[in-house]
Amino acid sequence: MKIKIIHILLFSSLFFIGVIGGYIYWLFSDLPDIKALEGYRPSESSIVYSSDGQVLTEFFYERRTFVPYYEIPDIIKQAFIAAEDVRFYKHPGVDVIGILRALYRDIKSRSIVEGGSTITQQLAKMLFLNPERSITRKLKEALLSMQIEKKYTKDEILGLYLNQAYFGNRAYGIAAAAETYFGKSFKELKISEIALLASLPKAPSAYNPFKKPDIVLKRRNIILRKMLEEGFITKEQYNESLKEPLPEHPHWRKFEAPYFVEVLRQELESKYGDRLYKDGLRIYATIDYNLQKKAEEAVTKGLAEIHKRTKPQVQAALIAMELKTGYVKALVGGNDFWETQYNRVFSLRQPGSAFKPFVYAVALMEGYSPDDLILDTPVSFPGATANKIWSPRNYNNEYYGEVSLRTAIARSLNAATVRLASQVGIKKVVEFAEQCGLSTKIYPYLSTALGASDIKPIELTQSYSVFATGKKIKPIFYEKIIDHNGVVIEENKPEAETILSEEIVESMRELLREVVLSGTAQRAKELDREIYGKTGTTNDFSDAWFVGFDNDLLVSVWVGRDNHKPIGPKEAGSRTALPIWIDFMKDVYPPEVLK
Repeated sequence: MKIKIIHILLFSSLFFIGVIGGYIYWLFSDLPDIKALEGYRPSESSIVYSSDGQVLTEFFYERRTFVPYYEIPDIIKQAFIAAEDVRFYKHPGVDVIGILRALYRDIKSRSIVEGGSTITQQLAKMLFLNPERSITRKLKEALLSMQIEKKYTKDEILGLYLNQAYFGNRAYGIAAAAETYFGKSFKELKISEIALLASLPKAPSAYNPFKKPDIVLKRRNIILRKMLEEGFITKEQYNESLKEPLPEHPHWRKFEAPYFVEVLRQELESKYGDRLYKDGLRIYATIDYNLQKKAEEAVTKGLAEIHKRTKPQVQAALIAMELKTGYVKALVGGNDFWETQYNRVFSLRQPGSAFKPFVYAVALMEGYSPDDLILDTPVSFPGATANKIWSPRNYNNEYYGEVSLRTAIARSLNAATVRLASQVGIKKVVEFAEQCGLSTKIYPYLSTALGASDIKPIELTQSYSVFATGKKIKPIFYEKIIDHNGVVIEENKPEAETILSEEIVESMRELLREVVLSGTAQRAKELDREIYGKTGTTNDFSDAWFVGFDNDLLVSVWVGRDNHKPIGPKEAGSRTALPIWIDFMKDVYPPEVLK
């Protein structure tokens, strides 16, 4: 009987040891490979910069800017050690003394008031394990922590933790947390601010200073007391920090140039996919921050003036492009992005008389000169349907007989322009317009000479680069993209295709200069420098334009309603679009440049 009991006990012990051994073997075999930390790179925000160095926006799933551990100030490391793991530099990843101390305090208070997880254990959980509460997960966490401690230095582990931790309010990592809660760099934080951030990873929702300030203030002050007890701060620093207030609101990254940024986001997402939101790219946009602000102000001011004369809901678009490079320096797609994200720079609208330069350019290529004459009298042509007659009329039904091409374009004479298009061939005009960059469907009817076919403002802007330089210049929205290692992964070089000879360009400049000197855009003379351009207005005043340039910038302004209804009586391009264009252009250059 005794022998049987011994056998049973021996068998049970062996079985128990086998089960425990199998469990331990399973734990080790099922552990994630910490070698993954060698290539650790957390999801990081991509940042968009303007050409003059301003941050326009961030693209992210998790708002984070990675910071190497050696750049993190010691006081930040000390605050988190005080808050989370005072024996961080003494234990091997698992702190038995800390666990016993936490257990004692929990028993004493009859509730769970303190956890025993070290910073290394928290890092292991964040990077490798799910958040389930179980003994198995805690054991895996402990085993992983000891492996991590063998392979990495304490400062490396603390750096990984400070980059990975979630601080609430969509902020991941110490750099994003400093920006979100205090609107400053992590290197500029005060001790009180550092203590607040150190209080957040434990329970970001419970310790949200914008929702529960009383609770958070107590938590922050407890951490300040711990920092004092550990000798990380002086008594004087402690007392001063206690007086500091909590932040009152989050500092979200400003979303500057929103219409431009959204265009950029869509273009880059189609190229880079998720990398745009995770890889910490640095995107150097072409937009000039100061010019963008001037463009937004000009549109706002111009629309306010129009709304004094007409009912609201009139919209405007502006795009400015550098002639030497094609770099888009300013872009406004509407009155208020936050009200409507519809970008009018890419909408289909009738160009009206802003299309006429294509007719005159073809005439010059066919041998006409700016001083050649064309008849400006009432004229009729067969309509699009049988037995229909189409008779283009001049503004106010005024006709001038024989006029030069220079006068015809300056005064935007419809009858003369259509007669000229008929003589050179409307199909040639359409083909030339397509060569210049108009990719939307242009119909080979004579009414097209007056801008009856819908086109996009972005395309009309590009096409005018041919009149300014003889070259079709591609609009470029960003100069280069750099990855998180500082390697240039994409660079945009200017692209230009020669369309017109220098002789034709010179004549086109003469014609478009005359529009300003004696024609529909005379108001632009107030800029007191050489300006070239063309106004545009549709028959019912539903679209109004001015597209113009000097020797450096090409700028288009469109005004209209999204529903294509008229802006208002007599609201022509010279009255609506041109003032916005002038307001933008008058302060584009510093005074010394204009001297």
